Amino acid sequence: MKRIVLCALALTVVSANVLATQGVAAPAQPQSVVLQKVLVKVNGAIFTKTELEELQIETLRELNKRQLSQMDLQNDAKLREELIRITPEILSNAIDELIVVQRGRELGLRMTDEIFKNYIDGLKKENQLDDAGFKQELVKMGMTLEQLRPRIEKVYLRQGVLRRDVEPRISITEEEARQYYRAHPEQFMKPTMITVREISVLVPNEARSGEQVVNVAADEAALEKVKSAKARALKGEDFAALVTEISQSGSKANGGLIGPLNLAELAEALQKILAPLKTGDIAEPIRTPVGYQLLKVELKEEATVQPFEVVRADVSMKVQGERSDAEMLKFVEALRAQAIIEWKDEDLRKMYEQYRAQQKKAS
Repeated sequence: MKRIVLCALALTVVSANVLATQGVAAPAQPQSVVLQKVLVKVNGAIFTKTELEELQIETLRELNKRQLSQMDLQNDAKLREELIRITPEILSNAIDELIVVQRGRELGLRMTDEIFKNYIDGLKKENQLDDAGFKQELVKMGMTLEQLRPRIEKVYLRQGVLRRDVEPRISITEEEARQYYRAHPEQFMKPTMITVREISVLVPNEARSGEQVVNVAADEAALEKVKSAKARALKGEDFAALVTEISQSGSKANGGLIGPLNLAELAEALQKILAPLKTGDIAEPIRTPVGYQLLKVELKEEATVQPFEVVRADVSMKVQGERSDAEMLKFVEALRAQAIIEWKDEDLRKMYEQYRAQQKKAS
């Protein structure tokens, strides 16, 4: 199930004055009651000026990777140029979304409270948030659950249309899957896995004038101990026996074994130390926040491309995903050709039609 990234759900309304400079009409006088100005109707469903403004500012936020205010748009010519550039695509996507949502409802799809709750639970899990943290994120974005629900409903309806109307048309042959596998070997790599043994020697801190400081003599003694352990191991002594004799870490109970670990998931500094090593190699002593650590590579399995037979299901899913996207575009294009699109803003109509012509030519 696809999830919505929280940072992409923020809504902010651009001031009427700023949007007026971008070719979007603004009310002649300030109004105490905000009326929804309809920009276009698609099979009777409306897309309003407020919705356009929300999508414009949201897209600008994502492109610029920062929060934006009305003042930013008023004072930043570059942002205003960006606004003009992104608006045609926003319009096109909004119309396509209306068409897909209508199709979803024609299929009888309805997002129940239970389905909505499942999506929210998924958002929390994906973003590692508890209930309180999720509420805080909504507050930061100036959004309520009631405002979030229509967005999630659109995602749900699109997925339903994809599942009901598009995916049944797709069949993937064995040869297609193998061709994809051969063309994208990097997607089916078994990562470099490494198992190490560690000897850890602690360096106790001392309290001086109310602060914790390292005793230099103790530090040097700990370093000398791990250096000596390395020298003994290189001369042939059993590393596991040295762990039992010297190590002060919790891993001592199982001979200092740690892993197997995905090398790519380790801290960058540790990756640099372990990446050049082979099975049986011993790293130089490492200073840690609590002392010194000596690591021996017990087993290192270099990254390899997994056999097709092992990853057959993953390959099929990737091909299915790519084909689904392409088939969905064709499906929506067919629905769009049959849709009744009524523009209430001539400038936006021209902008939209020019964009669609460019897209058709490019494809």
